[in-house]
Amino acid sequence: MKPIRFSHHARQQMIERGAQEAEVIDTIRTGEKVPAKKGRQGFRKNFQYDQLWGGRTYSIKQVLAIVAEEPEAMIVVTVYTFYF
Repeated sequence: MKPIRFSHHARQQMIERGAQEAEVIDTIRTGEKVPAKKGRQGFRKNFQYDQLWGGRTYSIKQVLAIVAEEPEAMIVVTVYTFYF
């Protein structure tokens, strides 16, 4: 598989949304492929969480990575997280 690189925007969103780099890489390598806009590919995966986020405890954290595939690498464009 191609190397994974992160855009500056994706790194900022990871900080703001509580996603770790290892989670994003795992999501891309082993998560479910989902459609994305602008010719990009989405990857989604649920992680056991059982922690506080925004003052509430959540049992699941879902990571959604949006990736632009280039000839030499997969570029993470942005990252979303959803807490359940």
